[in-house]
Amino acid sequence: MIIAFISVNHTLVKDGKGIALLSSASLHAICPFGGVVTIYQYATTGTFVKKLHESSFILMILMFILAVGFGPLFCGWICPFGTLQEVISKIGKKIFKRKHNNFMPYKYDKYLRFLRYLILIRVAYMTAATGNIIFSQADPYYALFNFWTSEASILAIAILMIIALASLFIERPWCKYACPYGAALGITNLFRIFKIKRNSSTCLNCGACNEVCPMNIKISREENVRNHQCISCMKCTSEEVCPVKYTVSMSLERVKSYES
Repeated sequence: MIIAFISVNHTLVKDGKGIALLSSASLHAICPFGGVVTIYQYATTGTFVKKLHESSFILMILMFILAVGFGPLFCGWICPFGTLQEVISKIGKKIFKRKHNNFMPYKYDKYLRFLRYLILIRVAYMTAATGNIIFSQADPYYALFNFWTSEASILAIAILMIIALASLFIERPWCKYACPYGAALGITNLFRIFKIKRNSSTCLNCGACNEVCPMNIKISREENVRNHQCISCMKCTSEEVCPVKYTVSMSLERVKSYES
């Protein structure tokens, strides 16, 4: 809601309306991914990519510190575009039941999940080379909060509509296959401090954790979830879906069996 308010207000101020005090605030200024793509220019010249602000750089640092500690919490708890996909997916679940989020064949899915890293590399390189935010021309996140303005390109709006439609069949399709910021944060799952762990000695192998995972991670096959696609949504934990207390949880140490 805050992001939507800032985006709408930024547009209204241009027409002489809105809250002038917040006129300089824009979606670029509060986008942590903006901090990622401006790293090269900041390191080499001490300046930011055009339209970006120091605030996006600070947000990037804060989000990475949080991710190193607890994983991509931004993706699982903060990102409004992720929330939109989940809301649409709820409709898809009612229509397709258990088939929902299982349409994509594994033989394609396992390769498509690395596509977002190619997008991340491409966006970072082109932004560093041109000094401009090139990704906004194809960014559905940007289009979501600017589709009523001339700033949102037709391509970005088209991608937004495709992602919205795909969310009826696949949960978080943008997050799984294309989000460059999710790709950057996902790397922290390899070395994050607090990990999602499964206690194999108390696990019933019921598969409840697998079914609820929006990213289709097979939690029941892991003891330490280090998958680069984990978004730390905590849906698989004993507090949410696992029927055995302390079997799946986020912790610093190895998960211990619960003793009554």
